[in-house]
Amino acid sequence: MTATVEVSAERPYPVRIGHGLTDEVVAAVAGAERAAIIHPEVCAGAAAELGERLRATGVEPLLIMVPDAERAKTAAVLADCWTALGRAGFTRSDLVVGLGGGATTDLAGFVAASWLRGVGLVTVSTTLLGMVDAAVGGKTGINTAEGKNLVGAFWEPRAVFCDLDRLTTLPVADLRSGLAEVVKCGFIADPEILDLIEADPDAALDPTAPVVAELVRRSVAVKAAVVSADLREATSTGSAVGRELLNYGHTLGHAIERREGYRWRHGEAVSVGMVFVAELARRAGRLDDATADRHRAVLDRVGLPTGYAADAFDDLLATMALDKKTRGSTLRFVVLEGLARGAILSGPSEDLLRSSYAAVAR
Repeated sequence: MTATVEVSAERPYPVRIGHGLTDEVVAAVAGAERAAIIHPEVCAGAAAELGERLRATGVEPLLIMVPDAERAKTAAVLADCWTALGRAGFTRSDLVVGLGGGATTDLAGFVAASWLRGVGLVTVSTTLLGMVDAAVGGKTGINTAEGKNLVGAFWEPRAVFCDLDRLTTLPVADLRSGLAEVVKCGFIADPEILDLIEADPDAALDPTAPVVAELVRRSVAVKAAVVSADLREATSTGSAVGRELLNYGHTLGHAIERREGYRWRHGEAVSVGMVFVAELARRAGRLDDATADRHRAVLDRVGLPTGYAADAFDDLLATMALDKKTRGSTLRFVVLEGLARGAILSGPSEDLLRSSYAAVAR
């Protein structure tokens, strides 16, 4: 069965979750004169197939292949995409299709947001991480040498498609990485997600298992609810969390990604980040022991990392100072005060940060 999660935004859009959604993707693109399909090499076959389907309906496809994963999210690749659109004469009657994982859809969204100050966007997510995180919410962007996602724009797609058939060819390491964002949604808003994973961790890593469809649906619903209430993080002020809730575990996670030159998968880094921030909340007197300990337990059960280099703290602290949640020189962390009870911890001391990091140091 196919499920639909509606995202209420300035331009509302549906997220379709199910199997065999190509016909729906073609229908969503109908009416455009041209469609630029931005995709990584691993999705070249799927992009060519979609292009032929579009051509049969009178839409001229333009296939733009970009580097895989975070290597696509650079100013140079963005400029190459602009050049391709310019040479093809793209106008506001045309649109961009982002076909791939989260990095590809982040880039494609920024291409759509920036070309002619905004053209149509349809997102077709092919990874678990992309389905439950990057594809939903309207955040687009690229990385810079100074940090991750520091340049971007808010730009809602016309529709998002999570075709679960795409997961059957995904390497298990990528499925595991995506589960980190699923676990995050369980801690910040929907504890039933944690119960489902803990009941059968192996099934959570089997893309043919019915529980995976339920985990995707629940995770998308969490993100849609948060985004619909606070599209542009306007309510994330003072101690209020707002959309920043979705960045749970990401402050340290992004710093690890940058230190590793993006060789670590996003979910792997966020997994460590969640264990760290749970320890931070515990030591600050904000989170109970059982919930803090549950982070490491559930992440361990699906094979995600829960520790990082002991000598890395100074490097990571310098990078965290550039985090999007930082205000002036004050570091701010999304923490929990219990299951599904998010809050902001502002300005923790360096001693508290160091002692909390000791819990993930290896």
